Amino acid sequence: MSTPDGLPLARRLGTVDAVTIGLGSMVGAGIFVVLGPAAAAAGSGLLIGLAVAAVVAYCNATSSARLAARYPQSGGTYVYGRERLGEFWGHTAGWSFIVGKTASCAAMALTVGYYVWPEWARGVAVGTVVALTAVNYVGIRKSALLTRVIVGLVLAVLGTVVVAVLGFGEIDTVRLSIGADVSVGGVLQAAGLLFFAFAGYARIATLGEEVRDPARTIPRAIPLALAIALAVYALVAVTVLSELGSDALGSASAPLADAVTAAGLGALDPIVRAGAAVASVGSLLALILGVSRTTLAMARDRHLPRALSRVHPRFGSPHRAEVVVGVVVAVLAATVDVREAIGFSSFAVLVYYAIANASAWTLGRRTIPAIGLAGCLLLAFLLPIPSVLAGAGVVLVGALAYRRR
Repeated sequence: MSTPDGLPLARRLGTVDAVTIGLGSMVGAGIFVVLGPAAAAAGSGLLIGLAVAAVVAYCNATSSARLAARYPQSGGTYVYGRERLGEFWGHTAGWSFIVGKTASCAAMALTVGYYVWPEWARGVAVGTVVALTAVNYVGIRKSALLTRVIVGLVLAVLGTVVVAVLGFGEIDTVRLSIGADVSVGGVLQAAGLLFFAFAGYARIATLGEEVRDPARTIPRAIPLALAIALAVYALVAVTVLSELGSDALGSASAPLADAVTAAGLGALDPIVRAGAAVASVGSLLALILGVSRTTLAMARDRHLPRALSRVHPRFGSPHRAEVVVGVVVAVLAATVDVREAIGFSSFAVLVYYAIANASAWTLGRRTIPAIGLAGCLLLAFLLPIPSVLAGAGVVLVGALAYRRR
């Protein structure tokens, strides 16, 4: 497909690359940081919250896969909303994705900093953003190869945690039972927070213009990436919860590191922390890819400055969009709080997927899109109040900007 400037994005990604990029976005820093806040909200109902998040994620993934097969272009739900619901909904989806995932980028960058060098966390975060922006600038293929290496390392670290804790720790299955502290509101709030760790499969759809045979590759890659991520999350959550219990997990700032220490394996603590840093780098790399491609698509349609639609003649990457996204993320990483970024990101991305499900509703077979749409809206508005207010305010600003075009 040619862009308005005559330069297409090269189709270089196969199924393995697409699955890897999706996994790099999901099986990343989220599993290292989000279990604590989710346990604080759900208590002993953490695993129920994970199941609810997984159901909503499955609906979103199914809807996204169907839409991506029909519209294999860069932009994801920005394109689907525009084509199925109208320009306004496409714009709102694209705006929600960009602001939500830009906040996610900042959270991932800060996670790298806090694990690698806590005293200079923001400096490390900014440096990481600059380095990954440079990698993305020189082309998608190099980004996919780096993501594959990172995913392999992260899965190895998570596997080590599970085997070590289950093999050497004091496992108490009573900690997995549902107690009197569980409430519907707490479980649903935990599901909304846990959704932060599930949303990476959208990266496959936003890269649709760079995937070979997208009508077949994307519908295969999205559910496969989600299934692998869910299996990993469930195993890690059961392991950590059975070792720490919901109270200790809810107050933990580094749950996986605390779990190996509680199991008497403190020597693994540096490995877990290094794994968290590597996972954050992988998530950040894939996130910047997705945000820049949605920026490219919106710039082509003049919802963002037209200059951002340029494609590099040598590297085949949307280089101007890459640089602008990198600069904005670097500024946020230098100024925002990581927990605030996670809550804000969850709200905006749930709005994005609500529009994806509404778009899929128009294709027929409406049960899954209906469940996904209702689930996204419910989880979005049950997030912590500051996250809801900030997210709703920024999404509204984007909607008003469209009306004034």
